[in-house]
Amino acid sequence: VQLQASGGGLVQPGGSLRLSCAASGSTFRSYWIYWVRQGPGKERELVAGISGGGSTYYTTSVKGRFTLSRDNAKATSYLQMSILQPEDTAVYYCAADRSGFTTNPNRYEYWGQGTQVTVSS
Repeated sequence: VQLQASGGGLVQPGGSLRLSCAASGSTFRSYWIYWVRQGPGKERELVAGISGGGSTYYTTSVKGRFTLSRDNAKATSYLQMSILQPEDTAVYYCAADRSGFTTNPNRYEYWGQGTQVTVSS
């Protein structure tokens, strides 16, 4: 499967952005979709994940601020990010994997190209 992430940009603290991850292929529902970010000088961090049936996972730092959803008919996942803070600044990647939920990004099978999110006044 091929993934295309989009929607990044520059936003002020407290603002919102919506990232999209569009996938090719007809088996989108069989994949967990993950959003992983890497900030400047930081390790890769799993932000959120969603199963084909809509079960979600969020890392603690984004709970209550980020919402992950998917539209299987459109083969697209959406990461709605609100109350953004400077520490959310990172390149955000979407990834897909069929082998069940894992918090280890090294095990994700497919990756998109990343989209830059910068939170700054």
